[in-house]
Amino acid sequence: MLSAAGLLAAMTTAGDAVASPAATKGGGGRPGEEPGRLRGMWLATVANVDWPSKPGLSAARQEAELFAYLDRAVELRLNAVVLQVRPTADALWPSPYEPWAECLTGVQGRDPGWDPLGTAVRAAHDRSLELHAWFNPYRVANHTDPCRLVASHPARLNPGWVVPYGGKLYYNPGLPQVRRFVQDAMLDAVRRYDIDAVHWDDYFYPYPVAGQSFDDDAAFERYGGGFADRAAWRRDNTDRLVRETAQRIRWIKPHVRFGISPFGVWRNAATDPLGSDTRAGVQTYDDLHADTRKWIKRGWVDYICPQIYWNIGFEAADYAKLLAWWSETVRGTGVDLYVGEALYKAGDPAQPSAWQDPAELSRHLTLARDREEVRGHVFFSGRSVMADRIGAMRRVVADHYTDRVRLYPEHGRSR
Repeated sequence: MLSAAGLLAAMTTAGDAVASPAATKGGGGRPGEEPGRLRGMWLATVANVDWPSKPGLSAARQEAELFAYLDRAVELRLNAVVLQVRPTADALWPSPYEPWAECLTGVQGRDPGWDPLGTAVRAAHDRSLELHAWFNPYRVANHTDPCRLVASHPARLNPGWVVPYGGKLYYNPGLPQVRRFVQDAMLDAVRRYDIDAVHWDDYFYPYPVAGQSFDDDAAFERYGGGFADRAAWRRDNTDRLVRETAQRIRWIKPHVRFGISPFGVWRNAATDPLGSDTRAGVQTYDDLHADTRKWIKRGWVDYICPQIYWNIGFEAADYAKLLAWWSETVRGTGVDLYVGEALYKAGDPAQPSAWQDPAELSRHLTLARDREEVRGHVFFSGRSVMADRIGAMRRVVADHYTDRVRLYPEHGRSR
């Protein structure tokens, strides 16, 4: 084991390519030719989006609902569930760093009487499903009142770590002590449980809110020297979080994968010739200070799962064009490309006409078959998978998931 000083030195001097090459971990292949393509489902817990259906249910009822989602994944011939286990700087396991999640009991910090993450890992593996543990690094609360947090919450004990913005509370990514703390809190789950991957979503610096500024002036004044501007410093902060987390996962459990699911547009081509042929209103590089392309090229992640949440032919952000851009971006890097799919839009009357066609999502997978870099798809989210409003998910299964395949069948499990 590395000493604390040795660990710090390694984290500050280690080079690129800290993530294990994806080629050594399986993956690849086209449907019907060889196993390995991921078929996943996000299961969101923040604000009880998917599960539990409401806070305050008994432990037995929560467990039954969880098992119903896992059983449905098996019925649909999926092979992975991405479970949100750290929704708002709280935890779905007995964490020594953070309180129990509010979504379980309705009261942050209250013991739900069982271990949801531990149970989920065992139950998923019993069903030959991978369990990817989904963490949100910096979101603290979907409100701006620290007094509503449990008294022992680290955000209350360290008020200087927290920035209110856009009606929410966030940890400040510009503080080294914050980056270290959120890593420690997330990696506790890696040490404790046999999870298959650490998974992050698209929230790094928050999405821009018109007329508001994210107040990190003091942190920038203290730590921003040597950077061309604040945006470059913020991107470096996010880079450090990604790189350091990847390194630490490798030291703790080298077989655990590290994946990130960013907003679907890195930069528009009008902003950067390396960008995609899109005209998106948000660009992760500029607005969320997340250089997702760099993380791929440097090998800091094992997989990237961009949220390409638009239909084929959508003028501002065409699914087909973005699929091509991400495929070209990962080519030759050893990073697996999984595509985030907007099942929740299928049949939503507020969406364009393409989303009223049950075959739209199936066409996405048909397009992806011609892109050897695409290693699978993840559908958002569990409630929509269960409801399948217009049969779009059933159409995907009928057209593309004719057999149940393990993601890494050669690994096997003896439980």
